[in-house]
Amino acid sequence: MPYVTVGQENSATIDLYYEDLGAGQPIVLIHGFPLNGHSWEKQVLVLLNAGYRVITYDRRGFGASSQPSFGYDYDTFAADLNVLMTNLDLQNAVLVGFSMGTGEVTRYLGTYGSERVQKAVLMAPVPPFLLKTDDNPEGVDQSVFDGIMKAIVEDRPAYFSAFFREFFNMDVLLGDRISGEAIQASWNVAVGASAKGTLDCVPSWLTDFRDDLPRIDVPTLIIHGDADRILPLESTAARLPKLIKNSNLVIIPGGPHAINWTHADQVNPALLNFLQQE
Repeated sequence: MPYVTVGQENSATIDLYYEDLGAGQPIVLIHGFPLNGHSWEKQVLVLLNAGYRVITYDRRGFGASSQPSFGYDYDTFAADLNVLMTNLDLQNAVLVGFSMGTGEVTRYLGTYGSERVQKAVLMAPVPPFLLKTDDNPEGVDQSVFDGIMKAIVEDRPAYFSAFFREFFNMDVLLGDRISGEAIQASWNVAVGASAKGTLDCVPSWLTDFRDDLPRIDVPTLIIHGDADRILPLESTAARLPKLIKNSNLVIIPGGPHAINWTHADQVNPALLNFLQQE
Protein backbone atom coordinates (compact mmCIF):
# COMPACT_ATOMS: atom_id res chain seq x y z
CA MET A 1 0.00 0.00 0.00
CA PRO A 2 1.58 3.33 -1.03
CA TYR A 3 1.92 6.15 1.48
CA VAL A 4 3.47 9.60 1.46
CA THR A 5 4.75 11.12 4.70
CA VAL A 6 3.48 14.63 5.43
CA GLY A 7 4.54 15.18 9.05
CA GLN A 8 5.35 13.78 12.46
CA GLU A 9 3.56 13.51 15.81
CA ASN A 10 5.68 12.31 18.70
CA SER A 11 7.11 8.91 17.75
CA ALA A 12 4.93 8.34 14.66
CA THR A 13 5.01 9.70 11.13
CA ILE A 14 1.86 11.18 9.62
CA ASP A 15 1.25 9.27 6.40
CA LEU A 16 -1.36 9.68 3.69
CA TYR A 17 -2.59 6.58 1.90
CA TYR A 18 -2.97 7.06 -1.85
CA GLU A 19 -3.72 5.07 -4.99
CA ASP A 20 -2.07 5.89 -8.32
CA LEU A 21 -3.77 4.06 -11.18
CA GLY A 22 -3.63 4.05 -14.96
CA ALA A 23 -1.70 6.26 -17.38
CA GLY A 24 -2.24 9.57 -19.12
CA GLN A 25 -3.05 13.03 -17.81
CA PRO A 26 -3.19 12.87 -13.99
CA ILE A 27 -6.57 13.47 -12.33
CA VAL A 28 -6.34 13.96 -8.56
CA LEU A 29 -9.62 13.17 -6.77
CA ILE A 30 -10.03 14.69 -3.29
CA HIS A 31 -12.83 13.21 -1.22
CA GLY A 32 -15.43 14.74 1.05
CA PHE A 33 -16.23 14.43 4.77
CA PRO A 34 -16.33 11.86 6.41
CA LEU A 35 -15.33 9.45 3.65
CA ASN A 36 -12.16 8.30 1.88
CA GLY A 37 -10.73 7.99 -1.61
CA HIS A 38 -12.88 4.98 -2.42
CA SER A 39 -15.95 7.25 -2.38
CA TRP A 40 -14.86 8.20 -5.93
CA GLU A 41 -15.61 4.67 -7.16
CA LYS A 42 -18.09 5.75 -9.82
CA GLN A 43 -15.64 8.29 -11.25
CA VAL A 44 -12.43 6.21 -11.05
CA LEU A 45 -13.75 3.50 -13.36
CA VAL A 46 -14.97 5.98 -15.95
CA LEU A 47 -11.76 8.03 -15.88
CA LEU A 48 -9.53 4.96 -16.21
CA ASN A 49 -11.58 3.75 -19.17
CA ALA A 50 -11.22 7.20 -20.76
CA GLY A 51 -7.43 6.96 -20.60
CA TYR A 52 -6.54 9.07 -17.58
CA ARG A 53 -4.11 8.47 -14.73
CA VAL A 54 -6.25 8.59 -11.58
CA ILE A 55 -4.87 9.45 -8.15
CA THR A 56 -6.99 9.26 -5.01
CA TYR A 57 -5.82 9.77 -1.44
CA ASP A 58 -7.29 9.70 2.04
CA ARG A 59 -7.24 12.99 3.96
CA ARG A 60 -5.35 12.88 7.26
CA GLY A 61 -7.62 11.42 9.92
CA PHE A 62 -9.73 9.46 7.43
CA GLY A 63 -9.62 6.18 5.55
CA ALA A 64 -6.28 4.38 5.67
CA SER A 65 -4.26 7.51 6.41
CA SER A 66 -2.75 8.37 9.79
CA GLN A 67 -5.01 9.84 12.46
CA PRO A 68 -2.96 12.56 14.15
CA SER A 69 -4.39 14.84 16.83
CA PHE A 70 -3.76 18.04 14.84
CA GLY A 71 -3.67 19.56 11.38
CA TYR A 72 -7.37 19.62 10.50
CA ASP A 73 -7.30 23.04 8.85
CA TYR A 74 -7.08 24.04 5.21
CA ASP A 75 -3.56 25.41 5.34
CA THR A 76 -2.42 21.98 6.50
CA PHE A 77 -4.72 20.09 4.13
CA ALA A 78 -3.35 22.10 1.20
CA ALA A 79 0.20 21.50 2.39
CA ASP A 80 -0.53 17.76 2.52
CA LEU A 81 -1.81 17.91 -1.07
CA ASN A 82 1.30 19.82 -2.09
CA VAL A 83 3.52 17.09 -0.63
CA LEU A 84 1.62 14.48 -2.64
CA MET A 85 1.77 16.53 -5.85
CA THR A 86 5.49 17.12 -5.39
CA ASN A 87 6.30 13.56 -4.36
CA LEU A 88 4.57 12.16 -7.45
CA ASP A 89 5.93 15.05 -9.56
CA LEU A 90 2.52 15.60 -11.13
CA GLN A 91 2.40 17.91 -14.13
CA ASN A 92 -0.55 19.18 -16.17
CA ALA A 93 -2.84 17.73 -13.50
CA VAL A 94 -6.55 18.26 -12.93
CA LEU A 95 -7.62 18.75 -9.31
CA VAL A 96 -11.13 17.46 -8.63
CA GLY A 97 -12.58 18.13 -5.20
CA PHE A 98 -15.89 17.00 -3.76
CA SER A 99 -17.46 18.88 -0.83
CA MET A 100 -14.72 19.30 1.78
CA GLY A 101 -12.21 18.41 -0.94
CA THR A 102 -13.08 21.60 -2.80
CA GLY A 103 -11.41 23.48 0.04
CA GLU A 104 -8.12 21.70 -0.68
CA VAL A 105 -8.38 22.59 -4.37
CA THR A 106 -9.14 26.24 -3.62
CA ARG A 107 -6.52 26.74 -0.91
CA TYR A 108 -3.89 24.81 -2.89
CA LEU A 109 -4.33 27.01 -5.96
CA GLY A 110 -4.51 30.13 -3.81
CA THR A 111 -1.29 29.25 -2.00
CA TYR A 112 0.86 27.17 -4.34
CA GLY A 113 -0.41 28.36 -7.73
CA SER A 114 -1.11 26.40 -10.88
CA GLU A 115 2.38 25.39 -12.02
CA ARG A 116 1.38 21.72 -11.77
CA VAL A 117 -2.32 22.19 -12.55
CA GLN A 118 -4.14 22.56 -15.86
CA LYS A 119 -7.78 22.55 -14.70
CA ALA A 120 -9.91 22.37 -11.54
CA VAL A 121 -13.29 20.91 -10.65
CA LEU A 122 -15.33 21.95 -7.59
CA MET A 123 -18.16 19.48 -6.94
CA ALA A 124 -20.71 20.38 -4.24
CA PRO A 125 -18.28 23.07 -3.05
CA VAL A 126 -17.67 24.55 0.38
CA PRO A 127 -16.34 27.93 -0.92
CA PRO A 128 -16.66 30.84 -0.93
CA PHE A 129 -17.45 31.25 2.81
CA LEU A 130 -20.00 29.23 4.78
CA LEU A 131 -20.28 31.29 7.94
CA LYS A 132 -22.92 34.01 8.11
CA THR A 133 -21.30 37.34 9.03
CA ASP A 134 -22.11 41.00 8.48
CA ASP A 135 -20.21 40.98 5.18
CA ASN A 136 -21.40 37.46 4.24
CA PRO A 137 -25.18 37.43 4.74
CA GLU A 138 -25.56 34.42 2.41
CA GLY A 139 -23.77 32.20 4.95
CA VAL A 140 -25.08 29.83 7.59
CA ASP A 141 -25.55 30.72 11.30
CA GLN A 142 -22.76 29.70 13.69
CA SER A 143 -25.36 27.90 15.81
CA VAL A 144 -25.75 25.25 13.12
CA PHE A 145 -22.08 24.29 13.35
CA ASP A 146 -22.14 24.44 17.15
CA GLY A 147 -24.98 21.92 17.03
CA ILE A 148 -23.01 19.63 14.73
CA MET A 149 -20.02 19.65 17.05
CA LYS A 150 -22.24 18.93 20.05
CA ALA A 151 -23.82 15.97 18.24
CA ILE A 152 -20.41 14.56 17.27
CA VAL A 153 -19.17 14.73 20.86
CA GLU A 154 -22.33 13.20 22.29
CA ASP A 155 -22.70 10.24 19.89
CA ARG A 156 -20.55 10.26 16.77
CA PRO A 157 -22.03 7.07 15.20
CA ALA A 158 -25.57 8.38 15.67
CA TYR A 159 -24.53 11.73 14.19
CA PHE A 160 -23.28 9.98 11.06
CA SER A 161 -26.58 8.13 10.65
CA ALA A 162 -28.44 11.44 10.72
CA PHE A 163 -25.83 13.09 8.49
CA PHE A 164 -26.09 10.49 5.75
CA ARG A 165 -29.88 10.78 5.66
CA GLU A 166 -29.42 14.33 4.42
CA PHE A 167 -26.16 13.66 2.52
CA PHE A 168 -28.00 11.26 0.19
CA ASN A 169 -31.55 12.71 0.53
CA MET A 170 -32.59 9.24 1.63
CA ASP A 171 -36.28 10.10 1.97
CA VAL A 172 -36.38 10.79 -1.77
CA LEU A 173 -33.59 8.71 -3.33
CA LEU A 174 -33.28 5.53 -1.22
CA GLY A 175 -34.01 2.51 -3.38
CA ASP A 176 -33.80 4.60 -6.53
CA ARG A 177 -30.40 6.29 -6.77
CA ILE A 178 -28.84 4.98 -3.55
CA SER A 179 -29.08 1.60 -1.83
CA GLY A 180 -29.16 0.87 1.86
CA GLU A 181 -25.97 -1.12 1.43
CA ALA A 182 -24.11 1.85 -0.09
CA ILE A 183 -25.22 4.06 2.80
CA GLN A 184 -24.08 1.42 5.30
CA ALA A 185 -20.71 1.25 3.56
CA SER A 186 -20.32 5.02 3.90
CA TRP A 187 -21.27 4.83 7.59
CA ASN A 188 -18.67 2.11 8.15
CA VAL A 189 -15.96 4.34 6.66
CA ALA A 190 -17.12 7.33 8.70
CA VAL A 191 -17.03 5.60 12.08
CA GLY A 192 -13.51 4.37 11.35
CA ALA A 193 -12.26 7.95 11.04
CA SER A 194 -10.45 9.85 13.78
CA ALA A 195 -12.86 11.09 16.45
CA LYS A 196 -10.64 14.14 17.01
CA GLY A 197 -10.29 14.75 13.29
CA THR A 198 -14.03 14.41 12.73
CA LEU A 199 -14.71 17.07 15.34
CA ASP A 200 -11.88 19.38 14.27
CA CYS A 201 -13.01 19.35 10.63
CA VAL A 202 -16.21 21.21 11.49
CA PRO A 203 -14.51 24.59 12.20
CA SER A 204 -12.47 24.14 9.01
CA TRP A 205 -15.70 24.29 7.01
CA LEU A 206 -15.97 27.92 8.09
CA THR A 207 -12.73 28.89 6.34
CA ASP A 208 -13.02 32.12 4.36
CA PHE A 209 -11.85 31.31 0.82
CA ARG A 210 -12.75 34.67 -0.69
CA ASP A 211 -9.10 35.73 -1.05
CA ASP A 212 -8.12 32.41 -2.65
CA LEU A 213 -10.78 32.38 -5.35
CA PRO A 214 -9.44 35.27 -7.47
CA ARG A 215 -6.06 33.51 -7.56
CA ILE A 216 -7.51 30.51 -9.39
CA ASP A 217 -6.17 31.02 -12.91
CA VAL A 218 -7.11 27.71 -14.56
CA PRO A 219 -10.40 26.72 -16.23
CA THR A 220 -12.77 25.61 -13.48
CA LEU A 221 -15.90 23.48 -13.59
CA ILE A 222 -18.41 23.82 -10.74
CA ILE A 223 -21.05 21.10 -10.29
CA HIS A 224 -23.81 21.25 -7.68
CA GLY A 225 -27.18 19.64 -7.01
CA ASP A 226 -30.14 21.96 -6.57
CA ALA A 227 -31.52 19.74 -3.77
CA ASP A 228 -28.31 19.79 -1.69
CA ARG A 229 -29.26 19.87 2.01
CA ILE A 230 -25.68 19.86 3.34
CA LEU A 231 -24.24 22.80 1.38
CA PRO A 232 -27.14 24.76 -0.11
CA LEU A 233 -26.61 25.89 -3.70
CA GLU A 234 -27.39 29.54 -2.95
CA SER A 235 -24.77 29.76 -0.19
CA THR A 236 -22.01 28.08 -2.16
CA ALA A 237 -21.78 27.17 -5.85
CA ALA A 238 -24.23 29.78 -7.12
CA ARG A 239 -21.87 32.51 -5.89
CA LEU A 240 -18.70 31.14 -7.45
CA PRO A 241 -18.99 32.07 -11.15
CA LYS A 242 -18.61 35.74 -10.19
CA LEU A 243 -15.57 34.97 -8.02
CA ILE A 244 -13.62 32.55 -10.25
CA LYS A 245 -12.68 33.77 -13.70
CA ASN A 246 -13.04 31.26 -16.54
CA SER A 247 -15.48 29.10 -14.59
CA ASN A 248 -18.69 27.34 -15.53
CA LEU A 249 -21.52 26.16 -13.25
CA VAL A 250 -23.46 22.97 -14.00
CA ILE A 251 -26.54 22.40 -11.84
CA ILE A 252 -27.84 18.83 -11.38
CA PRO A 253 -31.67 18.91 -11.06
CA GLY A 254 -32.79 17.01 -7.97
CA GLY A 255 -29.19 16.36 -7.01
CA PRO A 256 -28.44 15.92 -3.29
CA HIS A 257 -25.05 16.61 -1.76
CA ALA A 258 -23.59 13.26 -2.83
CA ILE A 259 -24.05 13.86 -6.55
CA ASN A 260 -20.88 11.97 -7.47
CA TRP A 261 -22.66 8.78 -6.37
CA THR A 262 -26.40 9.35 -6.79
CA HIS A 263 -26.17 11.27 -10.06
CA ALA A 264 -22.99 9.85 -11.54
CA ASP A 265 -24.90 9.36 -14.81
CA GLN A 266 -25.04 13.16 -15.13
CA VAL A 267 -21.88 14.16 -13.28
CA ASN A 268 -19.52 11.89 -15.23
CA PRO A 269 -20.43 13.15 -18.74
CA ALA A 270 -20.06 16.76 -17.54
CA LEU A 271 -16.69 15.91 -16.01
CA LEU A 272 -15.41 14.09 -19.12
CA ASN A 273 -16.62 16.85 -21.42
CA PHE A 274 -14.73 19.42 -19.33
CA LEU A 275 -11.56 17.31 -19.26
CA GLN A 276 -11.61 16.88 -23.03
CA GLN A 277 -12.02 20.58 -23.81
CA GLU A 278 -8.92 22.33 -25.13
